Amino acid sequence: MNMIIMGPPGAGKGTAAESIRAAYGLAHISTGDLLRAAVKAGTELGLKASVYMDAGKLVPDDVVIGLVEKRLGEADAANGFMLDGFPRTIPQAKALSEMLDRIGRKLDVVINLKVDDDVIIRRIAGRLICPSCGTIYNAYMNMPADGLCKCGGRPARRKDDEPEAVKTRLVAYKAQSEPLIGWYRERGLLAEVESSGTPVEVFAKISDVLSKHSGAGKW
Repeated sequence: MNMIIMGPPGAGKGTAAESIRAAYGLAHISTGDLLRAAVKAGTELGLKASVYMDAGKLVPDDVVIGLVEKRLGEADAANGFMLDGFPRTIPQAKALSEMLDRIGRKLDVVINLKVDDDVIIRRIAGRLICPSCGTIYNAYMNMPADGLCKCGGRPARRKDDEPEAVKTRLVAYKAQSEPLIGWYRERGLLAEVESSGTPVEVFAKISDVLSKHSGAGKW
């Protein structure tokens, strides 16, 4: 199974991706992680990427595609992969499709996690991060009674997690992602999953989608 998982900030994409990886053994490929690892290792593609990242610019698509292609050649990706964070635009999707054709791989499904904006804002606005150890809490669900992290630090909300900032991020995401969602829908690859429930409930819905592709001989 070769798939993409997408969704707006706060849709639970990271949690869902980890559950999929653990249950199905797919290589979880986060382009953000790939970029950081390549820069740290000082690879040729990493050096190219660092020029743009250091200047606060977007890394060119051909560099990202090169990193993804190299990652797909690793042993753990032989039985399937899950792309997370890429593609984000139609040109990136086209470049990905061309690369997969070139190496003899194909996408089976693109899962788009859907959730109402008010749920997202509540989730993200409730997210608190300990400045000392980085542990993440939620003010509405798992905040310690004394307001302190297990390490003794005091979790706080990041500026870009403030409600107004979240609304701005959602507007930007929708403007960027909606054409991409339509592009994959036209190609019969899109499966939309409502993600307003618990992580267990969301994963059950995703499993239903994946089982249908398994039954069709795509697993």
